[in-house]
Amino acid sequence: MVSPSKRVLLPQAETPKLHKVLAQSGLGSRLDMEALIREGRLTVNGRAAHVGQRVQVGDQIRFDGRPIRYQMAEPTPRVLAYHKPEGEIVSHDDPHNRPSVFRTLPRIGAGKWLSVGRLDLNTEGLLLFSNSGTLVNQLTHPRFGMEREYAVRVLGQLSQEAQTALLDGVMLDDGPARFESLQPLGKGEGVNAWYRVVIQEGRNREVRRLIEAVGHVVSRLTRVRYGPVVLPRGLRRGHWVELHGSDLADLLRAAGLDPQAPKPVAKTPTPRRHSPDRPKVKSTKPQAPARARAAAPAPRAAQPADSATERTARKDFIGEKALSRLSRQRKGKPGAASSRSKSPRR
Repeated sequence: MVSPSKRVLLPQAETPKLHKVLAQSGLGSRLDMEALIREGRLTVNGRAAHVGQRVQVGDQIRFDGRPIRYQMAEPTPRVLAYHKPEGEIVSHDDPHNRPSVFRTLPRIGAGKWLSVGRLDLNTEGLLLFSNSGTLVNQLTHPRFGMEREYAVRVLGQLSQEAQTALLDGVMLDDGPARFESLQPLGKGEGVNAWYRVVIQEGRNREVRRLIEAVGHVVSRLTRVRYGPVVLPRGLRRGHWVELHGSDLADLLRAAGLDPQAPKPVAKTPTPRRHSPDRPKVKSTKPQAPARARAAAPAPRAAQPADSATERTARKDFIGEKALSRLSRQRKGKPGAASSRSKSPRR
């Protein structure tokens, strides 16, 4: 008996799902939005929202009774590659007020930056951010199998049996897990040894728990690659760089998106104290009305300074008395300046 094929629902551009619209508007991940819907904190047109509900242009969406702004169209994907140092948390809100990876990111016009996965407090290395909820979902969902590569320093060397077990799979608290590849890189300081490992899932502290499952402890962990994106050489800890050109196209292609669809984005400069993305505030100081600029006179042929045509034109414009005063100034007679200051302005 042939099993029936799995039914796949095609996306509907005109009526996308509520959690997707909210996620691509920068309000959080899709899982976070689904959790808010289950808690009954979101309403659509005055009625409680449900998981899987579709919305359309004109619907009124409220969160805890307050209207929220959303956008139906998917924003042009932007991606940042950030070198996360140890001691920073991947969260917008932390009750312990620890440093956050979001504090040094550039300002964004609409929505907010979403992290592509997470790195725990003691892990450093490559961390991607994007303004596109669809792209983040494609890069983090387990069904896409996006590879994550790490450089691991282990306390003590892994035996051949331990390496084989890690490649075949070991049982963790949340199910079986394994490394896709494991490559020794040589000895470190003292009894430490370095390894390069690759996983295809993003479970919490998965690399550390796998090493601990075979009786060893990770003393240092650095992510060096996420999918086709490699940690840029020379990128200092705590700094970021925006992906453009072929780097961005390769990442979109790996996530199953069309790299030709998004419009090109201008390169973002290094973040400063006053970010160029911050909107300019209009001055409230009253401004004088702009004066109309006189049109440039048409060029004419040069004439002698004392020509009769020029004398007649000036005489008609400024008067006979002023013309005689101007003639004295040209000849440099004494008293010209004093007579100029005493004569009334016409």
